[in-house]
Amino acid sequence: MKSIIISFCISILSLVSFAQVQLPAIFGDGMVLQQQSNIRIWGKSNSKKAINVTTSWNNNQYTTESDINGNWTLKVATPKAGGPYEIIISDGQELILKDVLIGEVWVCSGQSNMYMPMNGYTNQPVFGALNDIVMSSNSNIRLFTVKKVTSEMPQDDFEGEWEESIPKNVANFSAAAYYFGRMINKVLNVPVGLISSSWGGTRIEPWISANTIPEFEFIEQKDMEREGKHQRPTYLFNAMINPMAGYRIKGFLWYQGEANRKEPANYKKLLSGLIKDWRNQWDNQDLNFYYAQIAPFDYMDAINSAEIRQSMLDVSLSDVEGIGMACLMDVGEKDNIHPGKKKIAGERLAYIALNKTYGLEGIEYSGPILKEMKAEGKFLKLIFDHAENGLTTYGKPLEHFEIAGENKKFFRAMGHLTKEGIVLFTDKVNHPVAVRYAYQDWIVGELFNTEGLPASSFQADNWEN
Repeated sequence: MKSIIISFCISILSLVSFAQVQLPAIFGDGMVLQQQSNIRIWGKSNSKKAINVTTSWNNNQYTTESDINGNWTLKVATPKAGGPYEIIISDGQELILKDVLIGEVWVCSGQSNMYMPMNGYTNQPVFGALNDIVMSSNSNIRLFTVKKVTSEMPQDDFEGEWEESIPKNVANFSAAAYYFGRMINKVLNVPVGLISSSWGGTRIEPWISANTIPEFEFIEQKDMEREGKHQRPTYLFNAMINPMAGYRIKGFLWYQGEANRKEPANYKKLLSGLIKDWRNQWDNQDLNFYYAQIAPFDYMDAINSAEIRQSMLDVSLSDVEGIGMACLMDVGEKDNIHPGKKKIAGERLAYIALNKTYGLEGIEYSGPILKEMKAEGKFLKLIFDHAENGLTTYGKPLEHFEIAGENKKFFRAMGHLTKEGIVLFTDKVNHPVAVRYAYQDWIVGELFNTEGLPASSFQADNWEN
């Protein structure tokens, strides 16, 4: 009799535990759904249960059935930006998602410069953040921070919750992501959802899925193992990206690279691979992928971080559609790897999105990009894209250009601006064939277009350094 009672109690507890639909953390009160899309919603219930989803913006009802393991998924259509709305999900008992907005959703990821919150790190402030935090109350900006965790195998959920943009929440949210979202919200006048999934000090390899990671060689594999699980290939993708793969978004923001600076050639392949991989995981090759180039910093070793900046520049100039790079050559700090001007980083990413994703005309989104190099005797003439209104140094001399002849020896060149671009000269090179700009570890770039966006450091040769 006692065993029968125990079995009965266990059965009742089981029914109580699984009588209501269970949703991943990414679906919750206050969430933002991508506008004008067929979005996927998924969750768990009991085996072979009828699942009904009703959306308040059109009162449509969508129906599916959970599989033998209780998993279910369906798609619902979203309208133009607006809200708040409710979503009712029922398997016999109702679960109501409240305060749901429809707008633009972006996933923001990377290492410490993306993770860096508005209230900064110890002794490392975000410039101007206090004023922006105080004025950050905005019911149309929603924030989601994924809790840091690792996993050897892909997971179907993580910890986190949607929060409204109010000072106490904004203070602890990614500064670069917040400034991006604030500008998108203000310019487009639509709700914006920002999902921050970042971890300081991490390499790019942990963020790539097991489907793609075998394509790459790992020079520092032993070091990655020694540094901890958060540096192992796929471990962060499994735990912090995979649970939301398929959640409809507009695109990705990426701010990472410092941890991979010693292998710039490999990073070029890895970054391209990450872009392809995440698009595959979302089953959408049109997803936007915009990233911040790492800023100059004095690493105090023999590695020239200009080389990984070049790799990041090269990826942005590839023929892959829907990508873009925000250059930060003017905001680096010699003794601080976490530049405090995060507003500049976030807003430069927003310029790219506003132009390339949202079609805002009349704005520039990139600094000058070398288009053509032409030697005329001892003079080297440079012409740039993204410089329709010309170039400027804001009154500073052009000090960071070097040119070389066939002997591959570079010498500092004098330069001046012209209507067409730049003319360089040094009496140490009779027949210039190559040029480099700001190609040093720590440096402050001086070349901008007249819209105020800086040129990246670059090399116009393929010689080994």
